[in-house]
Amino acid sequence: MCGFSGFIGSIGEKERVLSAMMDTIIHRGPDSEGMFIDEQAALGFRRLSIIDISETGDQPLYNEDRSMVLTFNGEIYNYQELRKELMEAGHEFKSDSDSETLLHGYEEWGTAMLQRLRGMYAFVIWDTKTKKLFGARDIFGIKPFYYAKMKDTLMFGSEIKSFLPHPDFVKELNEEALGNYLSFQFVPSEETFFKGVFCLKPGSFFIYDGENLDVQEYFEPHFEESHDKSYEETVDAIQKVLGDTVEAHKIADVEVASYLSGGVDSSYLAYMGNVDHTFTVGFAPERYSEIGKAKEFAEFIKTENDAKVITPDEYFESLSDIMYYMDEPVADPAAIALYFLSQEAAKKVKVVLSGEGADELFGGYNIYCEPLEHTGFDKIPMCIRKVLAAFAEVCLPRGVKGRGFLMRHGKTLEERYYCNATNIFTEREANSILKNGCKPGIQKITAPLYAKVKDKDPVTKMQYVDMHLWLVHDILMKGDKMGMANSVEVRVPFLDKNVLELAETLPLEYKVRPPKTKVAFREAAVRGIPSKTATRKKLGFPVPIRKWLKEEKYYRLVKDAFTSEAAEKYFDTKKLNKMLDEFKNKKTRNEKTDNSRKIWTVYVFLLWYQRFFEAAN
Repeated sequence: MCGFSGFIGSIGEKERVLSAMMDTIIHRGPDSEGMFIDEQAALGFRRLSIIDISETGDQPLYNEDRSMVLTFNGEIYNYQELRKELMEAGHEFKSDSDSETLLHGYEEWGTAMLQRLRGMYAFVIWDTKTKKLFGARDIFGIKPFYYAKMKDTLMFGSEIKSFLPHPDFVKELNEEALGNYLSFQFVPSEETFFKGVFCLKPGSFFIYDGENLDVQEYFEPHFEESHDKSYEETVDAIQKVLGDTVEAHKIADVEVASYLSGGVDSSYLAYMGNVDHTFTVGFAPERYSEIGKAKEFAEFIKTENDAKVITPDEYFESLSDIMYYMDEPVADPAAIALYFLSQEAAKKVKVVLSGEGADELFGGYNIYCEPLEHTGFDKIPMCIRKVLAAFAEVCLPRGVKGRGFLMRHGKTLEERYYCNATNIFTEREANSILKNGCKPGIQKITAPLYAKVKDKDPVTKMQYVDMHLWLVHDILMKGDKMGMANSVEVRVPFLDKNVLELAETLPLEYKVRPPKTKVAFREAAVRGIPSKTATRKKLGFPVPIRKWLKEEKYYRLVKDAFTSEAAEKYFDTKKLNKMLDEFKNKKTRNEKTDNSRKIWTVYVFLLWYQRFFEAAN
């Protein structure tokens, strides 16, 4: 629910500035607004009414003596039990909202309150007595939280764009982020593409006293597999915890619907949620659409399904606005599809369930099978495999069968796997195509993560890396931003503290048995939904980018971007346009060996740059 923005610092016309900041995120909360302003602080809030939809749920919220002020984005799913405990301790509640629980919880337990929360959240609490600001983000990073300290002002909020109207904000491109962006298709760290702007890490909080910003982690996942339960008992436990989390995530004073694709995650979720409405989008031709499978499943669970086929013109025409809503470029083509999906949902509901997180927690990505396959080849000494990999990269043409295999297996898992995005730029390619080059950055990002799980099996290592990078900066980023662009709250029941506690204990064989993924999860799903749905192989969100970029109309759009001033400023445009023209004019052997994703990644950055640095927003 909602969005917030604000600042700590002394400037003139605080109300006008705060109002302008709030207006940039009106899409996050069109139902109402609220402000708190004193000599040091300015907190602004936009509300999407979901729980306690009366005015008593409006923000900012205050404690009993109005010494503490809260602005909050998200949902606390165990707020009723926390509320009961706090009332027994003597706290007085003025509303039925989950938000007020945070205020009294902070009064009672301080920062230790965070250990008790079950939900998705980003919030700040201003203490008018101590003149300190407390801010926190949920353990998965479901809800966004950005901050920037410029001059003598700390700015904070749900979206970076809300900082733009502040007179102390300096808008400057963080060019150093470009290298990692080209490899990951997103910025994989606390840094953002705006210099001096950072995202608060999941499971972290800060306290700001007007001078010092103290950031601390309060949560870290710990994977420790347990063999205490039999396979059947484990499946029983998964079925129970998922049923419980879906019920908790349905708490609302408005209708809760569900996104629906043809895969197991969204299908099982819609079944457990017993929703009345589901929503699906796809593309033509049919191989790029799961609408048929979704409608078939909707009939099975007797729910209404609204489906939309997105045209290529709609897709491309929406890109600039979508880059604005995203705040930062994310070159995952599925982000744009999610924009249209939430747009369809917004015609009927305010809240939807979505299946993000099941793959990271239960071992669902197909790539997770790779370390458990070809184990015979991996017994060859690494020094020999490295020679074979170098030979394959230099001497074998792209597309030759076995080239990718040799290159991947000439590296350790820690060297070759950095997230679930594939076929983007290598560091060598990124350095070559950027006008100012780039320093190697992938290992700086991944090495500290691998160090924390160095004693784990390879699949758990991959899950851990994906939870901290792919899930946070791609999956959840696009889910929240595209939903909120249409004033729709996206809830992700699989990303729940209780679900994680169980998933952390799963033995490897309950997660992945090549070629099967999400083994125990799928077994639980089979108990409620058809086997063909529960066992369907992971597909992702197919988008016909490769096909479209070969069409003259869309090729020309990209060509214009690749010959723009921005392209000249940051890229070697000769190499850029050679890559584009070769792709347009040559037939590729298969979709895994073409450069369409590289082209798309650069194009998305240029569109984003044009919107934020060249156009008037």
